[in-house]
Amino acid sequence: MSSRFVSCRESIAGFSPELSVHSWNLRFLSEAQYSSGCGLRFPRTRGRTLMCSGSNSHSWNVPVLSSNEVVERLKLVGEGKQFMAMYSSVVGGITTDPAAMVLPLDDHMVHRGHGVFDTAMIINGHLYELDQHLDRILRSASMSKIPLPFDRETIRRILIQTASVSGCRYGSLRYWLSAGPGDFALSPSQCPKPSLYAIVYQKDFNVDRIGVKVVTSSVPIKPPEFATVKSVNYLPNALSQMEAEAKGAFAGIWVDSDGFIAEGPNMNVAFVVNGGKELVMPRFDNVLSGCTAKRTITLAEQLVRKGMLKSVRVMDMTVEDGKNADEMMLLGSGVLVKPVIQWDEEVIADGKEGHITNALLDLLLEDMSSGPPSVRVLVPY
Repeated sequence: MSSRFVSCRESIAGFSPELSVHSWNLRFLSEAQYSSGCGLRFPRTRGRTLMCSGSNSHSWNVPVLSSNEVVERLKLVGEGKQFMAMYSSVVGGITTDPAAMVLPLDDHMVHRGHGVFDTAMIINGHLYELDQHLDRILRSASMSKIPLPFDRETIRRILIQTASVSGCRYGSLRYWLSAGPGDFALSPSQCPKPSLYAIVYQKDFNVDRIGVKVVTSSVPIKPPEFATVKSVNYLPNALSQMEAEAKGAFAGIWVDSDGFIAEGPNMNVAFVVNGGKELVMPRFDNVLSGCTAKRTITLAEQLVRKGMLKSVRVMDMTVEDGKNADEMMLLGSGVLVKPVIQWDEEVIADGKEGHITNALLDLLLEDMSSGPPSVRVLVPY
């Protein structure tokens, strides 16, 4: 067995003193299986192993893998995940192998968060509100100074074809526009081409009409310049959701600096007021313009014509107004129309799911299954 031994006994700039004396042994591996640390145990490799033994008497083995071994391990990681197809402009095509559904680490979206994304639901072989979501991601890209890799119609065709190749009839199509791969600098000036990625994953849409609790989020709200862009910078959103779950709630609700209700971490919010006769939604000026929320406003006009509502309005609302509402609901592609029966310690009205909320959910479900071509794009499988 051949090996190469390198001993470093001088202090290395940028490293702490306790890490300055290390022995490194690079040798061919014929050791036991390697554990990934995430519950998977990988087969032994024929490559090399980097062995580190430090002054703290700890040592560990890091396999040096061939490209084939990397692919095999990625296949193990992807087992059981319902990833049906992925498109990448970096490779210029679609794959149905989950092991190949990867991104370049030097993509500006990955290491700098310089990317935007959007989603379209796949319902019974149709893409729901594809064009509305596509228009939004193009606006987000423009606001993020991300040039387009293709024109709008080409992007649209790629998304539809990716859904088609997937064979998925119930799921989600999620897609990203990025400044693209290049280097690890802050500026994207060395990223020669922007990137488009899309993935289709299978998902069951189980309709849940049970009311939930929400809490006021203590996580600082994004300023309007960033809140109105659907970027990949979702750290505040994730922290808000984690805070809500820690408090036994379904989601957190953001309130802006003027004390007006804003939005949830990945959904809009709406209320029924004035004796159950008026649907009110906070303005979209300082929050993300929700496609599902806007579609719900359009569908709600049917309830006005039936006399179930007198009006539908978009306006500023205080927290006090919201907690005193007759009904409260969350709106988004992930939750559809979700009744809220408690906000912090205050119960909304009688603490039961409202009939307007249920009626709006029925209208949305009907629209998703049999709405007009403007909101349902047939996938050519």
